[in-house]
Amino acid sequence: MSDLANLSTQALLQRVRKCDICADQLDHGVRPVLQVGKNARILIAGQAPGSKVHRTGIPFDDPSGERLRDWLGVTKEVFYDPQQIAILPMGFCYPGKGRSGDLAPRAECADQWRTDVLARMPNIQLTLIIGQYAMKWHLPTLKNQTLTSIVEGWRDHWPENMPLPHPSPRNNRWLSRNPWFDKEVLPALKTRVKELL
Repeated sequence: MSDLANLSTQALLQRVRKCDICADQLDHGVRPVLQVGKNARILIAGQAPGSKVHRTGIPFDDPSGERLRDWLGVTKEVFYDPQQIAILPMGFCYPGKGRSGDLAPRAECADQWRTDVLARMPNIQLTLIIGQYAMKWHLPTLKNQTLTSIVEGWRDHWPENMPLPHPSPRNNRWLSRNPWFDKEVLPALKTRVKELL
């Protein structure tokens, strides 16, 4: 059992928000961004904050968030209510820019915090598993499958989990090549979210 297990949820979150375990690796500094509520029934397990979210400290405060809220059929008010929707990325800080987009979430974050934070949210009934890094952690038996095949097999994880592509505009091509996602996945997702909220 982790020594963090004995902390109150508030004390744990204070530690998370002051986390600097990778500060020497990030030139732009650390700014953990997450949203946690013990009554939340929906968990968004994403990748890591982008540069805009790093600046504002608000999760999914970018075009990806606009698309994700549309996929869920929720307003900003509902989306940012931690007692309804929790947001726990694989990496809590912006990892920096790479050659073809943002770098991968830093592994230290999930290793240090993820299990203990998830344990503070006992009411989660639907986890949205967004992107390949979240899929490797939440669906480890599928780690050798492609993102497309995992998302195509969404019914295998339903209704507790929903694997999703990242809602980033960078995925417009994937979305246009996979029209079944709009026709099959999103209506089921919106219905389930409505049931839980």
